[in-house]
Amino acid sequence: MVWRNTFLDPAQPGGWALLYNQQHFLADSNGVLFPRDWIKRQDLPILGEQGIGHFGDDAVYLLQLKPSATLEDCSWQSLRQFMLQGDAETFRMLAYAAQIGTWYAEHRYCGSCGAPTRQLPGERAMRCDNCESQHYPRLAPSMIVLVTRGDEVLLARSPRFVTGVYSALAGFVEPGESVEHCVAREVREEVGLEVKNLQYIGSQGWPFPHSLMLGFHAEYAGGDIVMQEDEIEDARWFRVDDLPPLPASRSIARHLIDLYVARRLGLPEPSLSSVSYTHL
Repeated sequence: MVWRNTFLDPAQPGGWALLYNQQHFLADSNGVLFPRDWIKRQDLPILGEQGIGHFGDDAVYLLQLKPSATLEDCSWQSLRQFMLQGDAETFRMLAYAAQIGTWYAEHRYCGSCGAPTRQLPGERAMRCDNCESQHYPRLAPSMIVLVTRGDEVLLARSPRFVTGVYSALAGFVEPGESVEHCVAREVREEVGLEVKNLQYIGSQGWPFPHSLMLGFHAEYAGGDIVMQEDEIEDARWFRVDDLPPLPASRSIARHLIDLYVARRLGLPEPSLSSVSYTHL
């Protein structure tokens, strides 16, 4: 089934419910979707509700629960688990739901005056009646870049990574700079190198917690690796035929690596559809 996000009125009956709290979804042996009307009869501690779209032909609603919420024969599963194990369309649905859930949790009170907010009918917005401000879902733009040097790719690892895993360099776009300037700055800051011939590859919504990851390829232009203290644990050049453990296959980081390796080795290029992001 295909996931399509859209605004749905929570006042409408029926549909399916996703049960969410802090990057986790409640699931049973049948998955993460529960009959919504049945859920409403279970006396769960619901903090809020959003109508978020359609999975196939079925309406889907996001119910924000307190961490203490439980259901018999159900357990909380992290969004990262679904990225690694679930099907692509289910992960797209959960990624969108998680970002809407994060937005709602962070805007139950006004960031300007601290007063409680209320959900505006008919649109995805929280309104503060005290200071008349409105809060919409926002994304944090970020970039990820694979730097290459012929048959070598530059990969690094952060102290926060899974043990042994290496990835491309990434960072957030700062106020006032373009994504292209961000790429050059982050590479310079994290490993001390200069890059050239920047090429945009594609983008991926990254719901950890609410980023839009813009993926690039860049060629090495000069410098020696000097790792940024506290940010980079290790960084080195790897040959395309001798790579370390890599990020999850559904991540844009992995796609950048797989795409370059395929082009250098004359292999079929990986599909973008399997990681659910757009390509120009």
